[in-house]
Amino acid sequence: MKVLNWTRSWIYLLAFVTWTAAISISCLPALIKREWALAIAKIWVRGIMTLAKAIVGIDAVTTGREHVPQGACIIAAQHQSSYETYRMFLELDRPTFVLKRELILIPIIGWFMTRIGLIGIDRSAGAGAMRKMLRKAQTALDNGHQLVIFPEGTRTAPGSVRPYRPGIAALYAYCNAPVIPMALNSGALWGKTRILKLPGTIEFRFLPPLPVGMDKDTMLKTLRARIDSAAAAIGQN
Repeated sequence: MKVLNWTRSWIYLLAFVTWTAAISISCLPALIKREWALAIAKIWVRGIMTLAKAIVGIDAVTTGREHVPQGACIIAAQHQSSYETYRMFLELDRPTFVLKRELILIPIIGWFMTRIGLIGIDRSAGAGAMRKMLRKAQTALDNGHQLVIFPEGTRTAPGSVRPYRPGIAALYAYCNAPVIPMALNSGALWGKTRILKLPGTIEFRFLPPLPVGMDKDTMLKTLRARIDSAAAAIGQN
């Protein structure tokens, strides 16, 4: 079984690279308009999901969708693998991601990310970068987008704990939009950077919005407690 999983994982990797290169290059004209670029991104992700299910046997299920309002909101999502970064394009109508600025510099894929409106953070720029991010985030929310941020700032393996970065607390305080926590269990099957993929079902669990008006420390503790509790429950399924 282990050899079979490795074989399937390598086949998936080859298929992923081929699919990504083909759609990125053939659909460059879609960069003319944001709506076109977003449509191509959704098609690309549907292809990734199809390949993952067909080749390595990974599927996904979503619960708690009733907690996600129509229109603008902030999704504070657990982050264990690249799978959820792809999947959120299908879970949300108009997603806008807050990501490391370096990702936007990737040729072709970075161009699409920029055109779709993803918000890149230069972590070395300090308070100025934070203020710029908040202004861009509020603009995206004003336009009815769903803002996705990974509070830990990077992919974190199951069982590991990283402190939440200040961006989520700043968004909570600055932006007039509900903050929806989201837990998941992708790391057990997809992993942070590993090639090996294991068959199974990844669960995405949206949780009720955080109460408004909390101070920074209370907000971060509440967010951590809700996500950790939901993640533990998913792990027991």
